[in-house]
Amino acid sequence: SWPTARAVILVSSSLRRRGNWEQLAKFCLVGAVGSVVTLAVYTALLERKPVDPLTDREPSITIEDAYQIQLRMIQRRLNAGETIVGKKIGVTSKVVMDMLKVNQPDFGQMTSGMVFNEGDAIRADTMIAPKAEAEVAFVLKSDLMGPGVTAADVLRATDFVVPCFEIVDSRIRDWKIKIQDTVADNA
Repeated sequence: SWPTARAVILVSSSLRRRGNWEQLAKFCLVGAVGSVVTLAVYTALLERKPVDPLTDREPSITIEDAYQIQLRMIQRRLNAGETIVGKKIGVTSKVVMDMLKVNQPDFGQMTSGMVFNEGDAIRADTMIAPKAEAEVAFVLKSDLMGPGVTAADVLRATDFVVPCFEIVDSRIRDWKIKIQDTVADNA
């Protein structure tokens, strides 16, 4: 859209005037690559056709870049009429952290289009490579604001806890993921 293009032009012009060529190159690369990658992942979601790992396509993608791609993906879902209904945390087990060679979880958004209630039919043909994971859902009665959120803060904000299943799906072909791939694909 025009405001986004205008913001890119203003930032790139400012960096160019200051002679900050390295930062300008990184800014343009992240913006261009992020847009292309976002489109590829979003198209995979809509058409239910996997894409090759993003980290094979663009090996320089950082975790920070991946979160920017995730935000663009979520914005597309919001533009299509979904709403944010919660947050999710992935990569929480040591086994998965070791597999992805990370020491921290990743985070994503839950939208209204991702939630199914007990008894709802879930069509397998709406997914690419679904897997079910047992999870624990914390239903909050008040928002948590960080940084510095403690376990006591979480307990105070929690209305109730329920068991649930997360049906995880990946837009990345054959689940050949690195942490940047899973973050970009909404954790």
